[in-house]
Amino acid sequence: MSRDRPDDLDRGAAQRRAMLGDAWVERSLGQANALNAEFQSLVTRHAWLDIWGRPGLDRQTRRLLVLGMTMAAARWEEFELHCRAAIRGGVPLDAIKETLMQGAIYCGVPAANTAFKLTVGICQAEGIPLAPAPLLTGPRVETHHTFSLPQLRVALQGAEQGLPVVMSHALGLDLTMWDALAAELAPQHPVLRYDHRGQGGSAAVGRPFGIDDLVDDAARLIHEWGRGPVLFIGLSMGGLVGQGLALRHPDRVRALVLANTAAVYPAAARDGLTQRAAAVRAEGMAPQVEPTLARFISAEGQAARPEVVATLRALLQRADPAGYAASCEAIRDADFLGQLGQLRCPTLVISGERDPGTPPALGQQIADAVPGARHLLIPAAAHASVLEQPRAFADGVLGLLAGLG
Repeated sequence: MSRDRPDDLDRGAAQRRAMLGDAWVERSLGQANALNAEFQSLVTRHAWLDIWGRPGLDRQTRRLLVLGMTMAAARWEEFELHCRAAIRGGVPLDAIKETLMQGAIYCGVPAANTAFKLTVGICQAEGIPLAPAPLLTGPRVETHHTFSLPQLRVALQGAEQGLPVVMSHALGLDLTMWDALAAELAPQHPVLRYDHRGQGGSAAVGRPFGIDDLVDDAARLIHEWGRGPVLFIGLSMGGLVGQGLALRHPDRVRALVLANTAAVYPAAARDGLTQRAAAVRAEGMAPQVEPTLARFISAEGQAARPEVVATLRALLQRADPAGYAASCEAIRDADFLGQLGQLRCPTLVISGERDPGTPPALGQQIADAVPGARHLLIPAAAHASVLEQPRAFADGVLGLLAGLG
């Protein structure tokens, strides 16, 4: 290869190396012979420079397209090559999983089964742990909707005994933000997660609603579940719901975790929510995605956890604009600060050290107002602290549970 004056073969080879690794390219080009050298040159120039080098799609999208296409054609050697390269290249396993799930519909279940088996084998060979997720009764996650209206999507898992736990998500996300924490608590506790009305898999709501409606939603799903009182864990929007639930339905709350939330938003934040609601109604979710990611995960966290960022981006992109806007307005008008002195349940307040949306001072304000509350400050975490620093968040929750007996 001429470093000073690379030709098209050199440029294609560089792209091929970036996608498949040096060893594969060295073998393909270095072992070319009089019969196949022109073919290897053609492939390297046409496929890897002309096609892979086109600007219309990013590299990750092209990688995933190749997985789907090789899966459809049952070209398993090539699928395995590209799947291994994609994993080594940092493509999130969730993105690969979704590609194979989509393929189960359009390529057929047998093809998807083979693709999953090969991918699991690659993960094992690469030393990537895959957490057990048995589908037997008990360990598996059961998903359904509430009988009462508006219907809320609910995920249930965990032990039959133990203090029941309810988890309430942040604005624009859904119950999957709690996947890791729910799995950790499930061996000892029954765990329920749900999507707020107008978000995730819950029913869309064609009218305005307020924080009281969201609180009533939480109360009725606990009632339908038939368990309680519960440990209610809420982050951001979910934390506001938790405050209202403990105030209006104290019989349903044994303890509270209020994470990255406020009792009342400052005037500037309320104005920001009003503007965000209007912008989403006018322009959809797309312009909100990157600014929201910057609030949710710090710059250092985004570099360290690209798979988390990819998942959050996908959730925000597919959030329903009408539900998101209505939720902005519902939490904008919440104000529980003057009532928090009435709470008597054990309360853990969690703040992220780098949270620009609900800075630690707002968490401290809640902790000061709730009798006996403890304030946990998580270093190196922004707004989505449970995703950016999951170990520190889980340890805080486990500490609260241990104190409850």
